[in-house]
Amino acid sequence: MMSTPARKRLMRDFKRLLHDPPEGISGAPYDINIMLWNAVIFGPEDTPWEGEDYPNRPPKVYFMSRMFHPNIYADGSISLDILQNEWRPIYDVAAILISIQSLLCDPSTNSAANAEAAQLFSENKCEYNRRQVHSWQSTSREMLDLYKIVNVARTSS
Repeated sequence: MMSTPARKRLMRDFKRLLHDPPEGISGAPYDINIMLWNAVIFGPEDTPWEGEDYPNRPPKVYFMSRMFHPNIYADGSISLDILQNEWRPIYDVAAILISIQSLLCDPSTNSAANAEAAQLFSENKCEYNRRQVHSWQSTSREMLDLYKIVNVARTSS
């Protein structure tokens, strides 16, 4: 990857954030791309954005890979009672992940986020399973292609 003035500046900014972060702010490049960042900004005191919502509110949880499942929306968000109307601050990350694992194995067709997947799960499990495998294979191919692009970009610099 070429070292442009923008990339050099962003690396310098990242190092500064690591060594002297402003209060309530953190940020870092996403994966290996210095041009794409993730950041967390906590609201200042005495404003509507003060503090953190978790554990008083559920975290936002979604799948980054495409999933064909009755309880997973097209954007990857999950229709799961403990992430919505049944949330309690007592739930921890392990409880959330166990609930998601359980939902993956035993979908709820009562609260379908994907009507087609719910119908297939109820009426034609063989086709449902085929579609699930197809969605995983498609995602795997896309991730592999992305890895190849990233790998080529790494080796060509």
